Amino acid sequence: MVPDPEVPCVTVAELGILREIVMDGDVVVAKVTPTYSGCPAVQFIEDAVADALRGAGYQARIERVISPAWTTDWITDEGREKLRAYGIAPPVQASNSKRALFGETTVACPRCGSETTEKLSEFGSTPCKAHYRCKACLEPFDYFKCI
Repeated sequence: MVPDPEVPCVTVAELGILREIVMDGDVVVAKVTPTYSGCPAVQFIEDAVADALRGAGYQARIERVISPAWTTDWITDEGREKLRAYGIAPPVQASNSKRALFGETTVACPRCGSETTEKLSEFGSTPCKAHYRCKACLEPFDYFKCI
């Protein structure tokens, strides 16, 4: 299990970044899709996956797969719950939703569950998250944006 370097409460598999593991003869091939083309953690993630496979006794090769592009739809239910428990609101809409792309989304506070929240900044601790504040409990939190 390889944790995401920017959001360590979830694994790269739970985020859908680790797309597939296949055997090619004696070599395990891990197919990885970065969350976006400029993701600063992609090389670190690929190296961590390769290290984990080698640590388990396998020969490993990493293939970067960029099509289709990664989407928040690939985050597993377990991953969404782990994000929420960590204090990050998981994406609430399907990425192909017009509302997710062009409208404001109602984001529930991961701490108290209130939907009375406000966006403070389009960017949070990383580019894939926005920064929100709950008007009920007054706590700030990140929201994992729909991509």
